[in-house]
Amino acid sequence: MPAWVEGKLFFYADSPPRRLMELFSVKWSTMVLHALYHWPDERARTGELQRSLQGISKKMLFQTLKELEMRGLIARHVYDVIPPKVDYRLTPLGRTFAEPIEQMYQWGLENQSALDEMDANYQTASS
Repeated sequence: MPAWVEGKLFFYADSPPRRLMELFSVKWSTMVLHALYHWPDERARTGELQRSLQGISKKMLFQTLKELEMRGLIARHVYDVIPPKVDYRLTPLGRTFAEPIEQMYQWGLENQSALDEMDANYQTASS
């Protein structure tokens, strides 16, 4: 947990908020979880995910899938067929993490004007 030290809030490296935010540092993690959360049967093949996430490279998608799998948020299922078939699905842990992400995405949909204002402020400040 964050701790108050001498009247100041400290987020230690092992604090839950810092550990949670590490996942957000990988640009595509939340989008992959969001996509799988809404995919039929909550599972998708690699190509389907790549087509649904405009701008992600194949390399970045594979890196993101590997990290999410290592964290236990998604599971990789390899079918015993030729040609090889693989799909990815949320684990129960991944589902619990995807639910608050959904709340953030919903906020974004409901507050597009606030996001537009934020972008305009950034553009003005960086000019």
